[in-house]
Amino acid sequence: MTVHFIGAGPGAADLLTLRGRDILARCPVCLYAGSIIPREMLTHCPPDARLVDTAPMTLDEIEAECVTAHAAGQDVARLHSGDLSIYSAIAEQKRRLEARGIPVSLTPGVPAFAAAAALLGRELTVPALAQSVVLTRMPGRASPMPEGEKLASFAATGATLAIHLAVPQLARIVEELLPFYGADCPVAVVVRASWPDEQVFRGRLADIAPQVAAAGVERTALILVGPALAPEDFRESALYAPDYQRRFKGREGL
Repeated sequence: MTVHFIGAGPGAADLLTLRGRDILARCPVCLYAGSIIPREMLTHCPPDARLVDTAPMTLDEIEAECVTAHAAGQDVARLHSGDLSIYSAIAEQKRRLEARGIPVSLTPGVPAFAAAAALLGRELTVPALAQSVVLTRMPGRASPMPEGEKLASFAATGATLAIHLAVPQLARIVEELLPFYGADCPVAVVVRASWPDEQVFRGRLADIAPQVAAAGVERTALILVGPALAPEDFRESALYAPDYQRRFKGREGL
């Protein structure tokens, strides 16, 4: 018996990976976060699967479901939104299960920042403008930020910022970023990327906060900041230049 943690992706049911779909299809138990997992995704589960919405549950209750399934020899599919590698809260679940000797596996998913970039039609790393992407968040009720992880520190690099779980603090974010990026720096707030009701707000640091506040956006949004969001006269990568020395030139000699 194994508890399979699966990244369900940003929202669209067809952005679930093939591996995730196949695991769902063979697990008699599925634990899913009902508030952010589309019901269409659950159609991959066996018809008689036990489906448990974990949105209102505590960590103890989620653990108990896994323990019960383990005792019955039943594999569990544990669906989390986005990708498991960031802000998924699997670390504490995995620790508890492993302490009980319950095997776990991890299947990655499409992260929200990638879905947001696709919706915007932008590459987040553009030659000579930004070659790094910082995935971060703001302090909140769930957990504080470590002392060394300040938004200003990340902003000082000039990298593209992908700020999660923070749209209620957008005005504060703008205030902190203005000294580093300037009022004309492009910003995008992407709400529920890949869902049928997805929304995009584009602007500059100078004007983005009033737009988002007027729309009443309060959650399930990603804030993207940086010059790569609106590149103009940027240099092309040398990767495809005629004089670039390529290690692999084709199938000659195979």
